[in-house]
Amino acid sequence: MNFHLFDLAGFIGVLLIIVAYLLLQLDKLPSSSPRYSLMNAAGALLIIVSLVFKFNLSAFIVEAFWFLISLLGLWRALISPKNSQRSAGINGKGQH
Repeated sequence: MNFHLFDLAGFIGVLLIIVAYLLLQLDKLPSSSPRYSLMNAAGALLIIVSLVFKFNLSAFIVEAFWFLISLLGLWRALISPKNSQRSAGINGKGQH
């Protein structure tokens, strides 16, 4: 079996998605976190890159939706008032 650069991209993408899900299940990373959505989006995009070289329609459809939904989650996390207050250094009780 030959291991190509696109295989490595897909493998890293799978690892990103699995690690994000593991951190979610271990309560180490909330689903509302921009990092969670970013890890999922990056993972899906890397898998899509690998699929360009070894195409599989059903896998491509899953990863395309995974990527788009992750972008939606990232956008929502970045525009949420809670996240804006956190980035401004305010936790609702004054400054930290």
